Amino acid sequence: MDDTTGHGETPIAAAPHPDPIPHRSPLRNYLKLARLHQWGKGAFVLVGPIYGSVDGHAINWPAVALAFLGFGLGSSACYVVNDIQDREADRNHPRKRRRPIASGAIPVHSAWIFALCLLVGSIASMAVLAAVAPLATALWAALAIACYIINVMAYTYLFKHHVIADVVSLALGFVLRVLGGCAAAGIEPSTWLLNCTLFVSMFLAFAKRLGERRTLEGADASRARAVQSVYTDELLRMTVVVTGVAALVTYAGYVQAQGEKYTLGFNLLWLTMLPATYGLLRCIVLVERGDYDDPTELATRDPAFQVAGFAFVLVTGAITLFVPH
Repeated sequence: MDDTTGHGETPIAAAPHPDPIPHRSPLRNYLKLARLHQWGKGAFVLVGPIYGSVDGHAINWPAVALAFLGFGLGSSACYVVNDIQDREADRNHPRKRRRPIASGAIPVHSAWIFALCLLVGSIASMAVLAAVAPLATALWAALAIACYIINVMAYTYLFKHHVIADVVSLALGFVLRVLGGCAAAGIEPSTWLLNCTLFVSMFLAFAKRLGERRTLEGADASRARAVQSVYTDELLRMTVVVTGVAALVTYAGYVQAQGEKYTLGFNLLWLTMLPATYGLLRCIVLVERGDYDDPTELATRDPAFQVAGFAFVLVTGAITLFVPH
């Protein structure tokens, strides 16, 4: 789930017959470089406003959409900088050698210009936000985006080389998305929401590191990510379990706190614990087994995990929208 996924990678020896580098049009190369598929992480910008609307708050959705855009453009700029920094290591990786900069499809100087354009676009979205929302709202949202970009740059150049600090920095990026979305919506984020975001994102980051150790054994894992030379299987198993349990316990506390709102014979919101628990535990099983080196891939590739996610959204939506409270 890393916000910058191009850390120093495994050498070509890990895959004796790598896939050939595909030929793409210039437009497709730039779109791939921006990693638009990673904008899905911007869903964290929407979580606070969605729950706020359920609780009866009037949400300025155009402002939230602009915050989403600002985070997306800012994150794409960070991805470009990350790929510039890791281009040499990426060239020795069987899969990431196909990235536009590593493959030579986009020159480094052009990539820097593209990153600057993306950053300007992010700033421009905040300027527009100031026109559709109160100035204080726009300033708080802009501050969250600025802190997010600073944090990702700090990760790229510093934190990714330090055990635990790398994961905390990644998790902070998701927390800042939540704060930015709430700021744009003009609502106060709950402690439950911030804690759940922190623990879920830490869980995913630790699980990714564990997955890498399963798919890239021994020295290959360290070459893929330098900090893997410090992490061990035992440490990563422990941190995955600890953060996973913390996320579930935190969410269970939220469910319990909402009991008075959604009780019809019993707290109906408890039903959401079932798909949440199943999805998290399935993630642990598949990563430990080495089926995925990135747990976020489950959202697009694993049918059982997708069903659990759909069930969670469906049950949560049905209860919060249709149960009188």
